[in-house]
Amino acid sequence: MADNLFTKHPTEVGESYSQHLVHAGGFGLKMMLGGLACMIHALLPFLFIETGSKTIRGLYGRMTGRVDKCNWERHPII
Repeated sequence: MADNLFTKHPTEVGESYSQHLVHAGGFGLKMMLGGLACMIHALLPFLFIETGSKTIRGLYGRMTGRVDKCNWERHPII
């Protein structure tokens, strides 16, 4: 089962397929919303002043805190 394309990577990071779907989907949604806030900020600099940097810091904290360093080095998520 470890060779299954849908479960190999989630298993490597200690998640089931459905857990990985929720986590990766949540990351993607937050990245898109953070990116949209940055685009709006580029046009209207008085809006979303800290949203992009807060989004990046939050995602980085979640990403680096969810897998152990040894596993991270063997199977990078990004």
